[in-house]
Amino acid sequence: MDKLLIRGGRTLHGEVAISGAKNAALPELCAALLTADPVTLANVPRLQDVTTMLKLIRNMGVAAERGDDGAVRIDASALSSPEAPYELVKTMRASVLALGPLLARFGEATVSLPGGCAIGSRPVDQHIKGLQAMGAEIVVAHGYMIAKLPAGWRRLRGARIATDMVTVTGTENLLMAATLAEGETVLENAAQEPEIPDLAEMLIAMGARIEGHGTSRIRIEGVDRLRGCAHAVVPDRIEAGTFLCAVAAAGGDVLLRHARAEHLDAVIDKLREAGAVVETVPGGVRIRASGRLKAQSFRTTEYPGFPTDMQAQFMALNVVSEGTSKVAETIFENRFMHVNELVRLGARIAADGKVAVVEGVERLSGATVMATDLRASASLVIAGLVADGETLVDRIYHLDRGYDRMEAKLRGLGADIERI
Repeated sequence: MDKLLIRGGRTLHGEVAISGAKNAALPELCAALLTADPVTLANVPRLQDVTTMLKLIRNMGVAAERGDDGAVRIDASALSSPEAPYELVKTMRASVLALGPLLARFGEATVSLPGGCAIGSRPVDQHIKGLQAMGAEIVVAHGYMIAKLPAGWRRLRGARIATDMVTVTGTENLLMAATLAEGETVLENAAQEPEIPDLAEMLIAMGARIEGHGTSRIRIEGVDRLRGCAHAVVPDRIEAGTFLCAVAAAGGDVLLRHARAEHLDAVIDKLREAGAVVETVPGGVRIRASGRLKAQSFRTTEYPGFPTDMQAQFMALNVVSEGTSKVAETIFENRFMHVNELVRLGARIAADGKVAVVEGVERLSGATVMATDLRASASLVIAGLVADGETLVDRIYHLDRGYDRMEAKLRGLGADIERI
């Protein structure tokens, strides 16, 4: 099993290219199932989750190939099996995004209940309720969601859908399904994360009629068919935020090429308050930091608030900052699993329920630590970059699910890090 060995104490300098967003690439790969025409996706990151999604759609009979240019070309004209089996779904929650497109195009779908990080309950009931509002008949049996259209129906039918909670994948699934439904669908309480407007722009390029994407109310007028398109995946704001926190913790001067500051307002505001210099420059975002920064309290919430996917990484920065900070996690109930591992490195953190109090320390001490989920992995890497001596991060298959060659990118900035 691969591990990362980090020898801490080096500042970071230079440029790093931010890859395409995992959380945009996965629904967009599923969106290609909506048409029989070829689709080309550029800027698709090389991640384990992307590899899993490609296996999943190939298993359905879809032709999907990655070219030397990094683009993925998909042809779903010969899709023969609208099913997502458990063995391909168990490691990745995003596989549920196949449900809406398959049902919309073929009138039936069988999708295993998903897996993914063990960071708390992420139910799919909002997906099911939304599709049922559009007329789908769905039963959950033997670990599968089995969906079909009522007898005599040719297409889903538009509806007004108000989800009980803000759900990113739920919004994406219902958005994709609605593009081929009869009539108008209105999604109320829709998620607003940047990956959703990016998906909507791809669907519009395919011929969909969508308004309001990027707001809490999205309106979709269904069309008879969608065509192929070429689309570039939006840069990954969470990867960018992770590198911003790494530089803030370790010190240095780094340009994040392709990063979009407008997608990271809440994180950048906190970094500036901490004492880092963060500025938008042509082609990306630049950060400069030196010495210990000032600890910052924050509370995770839906976009455009502070993202839960950046909570662990910013906590790793707070661990070595001056002062005491309070971190409140409001999205997932089990997302402090990195706390005990950071404590192994010398951090002072007291977690109680959904709140953690962090007392900054001057130095961390390298040790062997274990990654428990994707973003926890990143927090341990950041801590390892500033710890004295060697830090060994185990179970980095979590990291590979969401970061494209992170150790190579950090080495390019001067970090002493290797995969073993």
